[in-house]
Amino acid sequence: MQNRVRRAAVAVAAAAMLPLALAACSDSGSQDKASDSASAPASKDKEKEPQAPTDDAEGMDGPFGPACASVPKDGAGSFDGMAKDPVATAASNNPALSTLVTAVKKAGLVDTLNNAKDITVFAPTNDAFAKIPKADLDKVLNDKAQLTKILTHHVVGQKLAPKDLENGTFETLAKTEVTTTGSGESFKVADSANVVCGNVKTANANVYIIDSVLMPK
Repeated sequence: MQNRVRRAAVAVAAAAMLPLALAACSDSGSQDKASDSASAPASKDKEKEPQAPTDDAEGMDGPFGPACASVPKDGAGSFDGMAKDPVATAASNNPALSTLVTAVKKAGLVDTLNNAKDITVFAPTNDAFAKIPKADLDKVLNDKAQLTKILTHHVVGQKLAPKDLENGTFETLAKTEVTTTGSGESFKVADSANVVCGNVKTANANVYIIDSVLMPK
């Protein structure tokens, strides 16, 4: 009889302990899950962290070259002002390109250049035109066909970035070819003209201001 009572007491004690043991296991599993869920977002956030930008795309986004220093700091003739206007209009606001603008008007190319899409213009400075003997320059300025051919020889039908000029050959609007060479901030066009202020943006063109007039062959 006593043995039966003892066995019954042991069974009751075991039954009382079982829920506590199950509860303890359940709590431990919940804590582990909570710990896992707390660490999971941290690793996802780590994966989504943005990478620091590199400098590869920088440096050549803006104008470069010694003659850029003479461009007005503000107003229509500044780099910001020129970027808002189509290329012929933008050039007319730059005092260093007044001879070129006169030639463009004489050739009747203002609308052609302003309405063109995505072009590159190699723009000779006033000093570049001054290298041509006055008699020869006057003759060209009064010969519309020849003037048109010379001016359109300075225009490429695509926008050229500085890296494109490193070793390139491009067809011009005159159906001629122009070559470019160089690197960094030093470039030559047709092996004769130096880029003195490059990568100038206008509304429809990239402009490279050069120190000599390019003559088509």
